Amino acid sequence: MEVKAYKKDSDHSYTLGAFPTFELLKTRPEIVREVIVHSSFTDRESIEEEARKHNIPVVTNDKLIGKLSDKENCFVIAVFDKYVSSLSSDKPHIVLVNPGNMGNMGTIMRTAVAFGIKDMAVISPGADAFNPKTVRASMGAEFRMNVRYYDSFEDYRKEFPEHDIFCFMLNATSSLNVENCKHGPLFSLVFGNEATGLPDEYLNVGKSIIIPQSDEVDSLNITIAAGVGMFMFMI
Repeated sequence: MEVKAYKKDSDHSYTLGAFPTFELLKTRPEIVREVIVHSSFTDRESIEEEARKHNIPVVTNDKLIGKLSDKENCFVIAVFDKYVSSLSSDKPHIVLVNPGNMGNMGTIMRTAVAFGIKDMAVISPGADAFNPKTVRASMGAEFRMNVRYYDSFEDYRKEFPEHDIFCFMLNATSSLNVENCKHGPLFSLVFGNEATGLPDEYLNVGKSIIIPQSDEVDSLNITIAAGVGMFMFMI
């Protein structure tokens, strides 16, 4: 197959690196087209063994790896088909409103899976979940998640009216503590854009939460805030 540099409107994407490739082969082998390895990769046997289970071709192509990855330490790339997911109606969700950074999105995915949350709604416009940078930042955790885009938060709420909403905001009315984290089995943790956070209108949506912090910094990085929030709600 002809493999070109990633484009958002293409029907396929890439894993960059051995670890996310192994994760893909273990969790969603049916979407993998082929695996490309560098001639200097030292663990080809393991990749071939995993790929062989699902009749996935493994090819050596140093030039193509150099073309697809801007990292010198990338020795394995998998080509996979993009797919559409549906969110679970009986599980908690992470909601990202207009996320702008693919690395942050991938890191939040990895953190979410670590805390047992495997459903993420993205309110458009937002970073590309299938961009190789997102996949790499997630270290392959993305393939264990359901990610779905919505045109508006209202569209998301219409689909999941039973979920309690907790919006993380700097001007929220309640501090993040054990008492304010009380919830039923269905809830959604909502986080805004890295630069602007959530608009004030979200103060009227569910319960707004602020993470207590020193006034020596303006705010926590979105990945840290999401990690703190998920830990408090999932313990």
